[in-house]
Order: sequence, then structure tokens, then C-alpha cells
Amino acid sequence: MSPSPHAPQPADPSAVRRTPSGVGVVDKSAAILDALESGPATLAGLVEATGIARPTLHRLAGALAHHRLVGKDLHGRYVLGSRLTELASAAGEDRLTSVAGPVLLWLRDATGESAQVFRRQADSRVCVASAERPVGLRDTIPVGTRMSMKAGSAAQVLVAWEDHDRLVEGLDEAVFTPTVLAAVRRRGWAQSLAERERGVASVSAPVRGPSGRVIAAVSISGPLERLTRQPGRRHADAVVSAGARLTELLRSGED
Repeated sequence: MSPSPHAPQPADPSAVRRTPSGVGVVDKSAAILDALESGPATLAGLVEATGIARPTLHRLAGALAHHRLVGKDLHGRYVLGSRLTELASAAGEDRLTSVAGPVLLWLRDATGESAQVFRRQADSRVCVASAERPVGLRDTIPVGTRMSMKAGSAAQVLVAWEDHDRLVEGLDEAVFTPTVLAAVRRRGWAQSLAERERGVASVSAPVRGPSGRVIAAVSISGPLERLTRQPGRRHADAVVSAGARLTELLRSGED
């Protein structure tokens, strides 16, 4: 029997998203994010996709970019922002912290130094996992510690692969320079010598999510006198290996 033409029809998910809430600025912002779900878009493309007036859309996109809900790619097109990835990760079980423990223990034992994983949260980086050196002089960074995004090898890694606008913002008042970040991208790791704290050195490497985007930095840190003024020469291979292993675990779904 064919359905009655008057019978209720299944809801179209996209239509549900477009149903107005009655709060205009929120509805328009949601429409912009919905449009970007399909991929990068120019301002003109967003105007066509959403029906929002160009001046209003430009203003809203700028506000969304300020909060990192929207970003721009290298061609100047609008894209979904990095803050959405951070929020999605925080919404459910954090797989990165669940797989980090054994990798950090291996890294600590391989280098003899305290090991950490940092993730960016807003304008800070937060230690989400750590394995401290059990004895002797060490750099202690408890889980939950918030640190600056303007200094340190982990900050270098978290800024180095950002989109253009976030890269420029990350360099403002930072200890490191564009040349330093270019070297980080080229060799795949970063080092710092007393950038965030006198007498402390560190080495960091990127951790990438399933999409290939850098979502965290894995690091070792300790006294400069033990790591020397070239800590990367001594420990970069181990730190990069730890980053690659964490990336592999996140992509494969293994524990």
C-alpha cells in the first residue's frame, strides 16, 4: 500500500538544522558552520549558501574566527575552526589520554627525562598526561597544568602547523620566531633552551589525529645541564618516535 500523501514524512536532518530557534545571531552563526561542513568557502560562497547579507555574514564570520570556531586556509577561504576539534574531543572519552600512558613511560625510560603530552586549550596549553622521572633533579609538570603558548618547545609544535591567521597570532609576543617555526615544520620536532623557565630544556614532536591535523605535542623536559644546549641532538629521535606511536594508536583505534 502506498503511503497517504497526507502522512507525516521523515524529517530531513539538514532541514532540522535550519529550523530557526528564534535567536537570530545564533541561527545565522549555525548556518555559517553548517555551510562550512561541506568544505572551504569564500565569503561570496557563504553568502550564496546561507542567504545572509554580506555585511552581516562578514561580521559574524569575524566573530566566529575570534573564538576559533571558524578559520581560514592558505587561500583565504573560510574553514571550520580548530576550536571545534577541541570541543569534540572534550565531549566524549579522550582517547589521547587513554593511550598516552605506556608511550610516555617508554619515552621517559628511553631518555631518562620526564615526559608529557600537551594539548592546546584556548590561549594556553594544558598537560593532559605525564610520566615523571622517578629520582633525581627533574622538571615536574602535573596533569592539568596550564602553560603559555608563547614559549617552550611544545608551544612551538602546537603553533607551527596552525593555519595562517592563527600562526600570525601565535607569533605575537612569542619567544620563538617565524624562522624557528619553519625549522620545526621542516625537521618535525622542536627544542627549547630556558624559554619558559630558567635552567630548563625540552624537546617536543607533533601528535596527529586521524585527519592528519596536529592535535597535541609530546615532550620531554629536564635540567639544561643534563639535556645540554642541543637537547634535540640527544633526544629528538625518541620524542619523534613517541609522537608517531601516539598518532598510530589514534588512527588505528588500538589500545
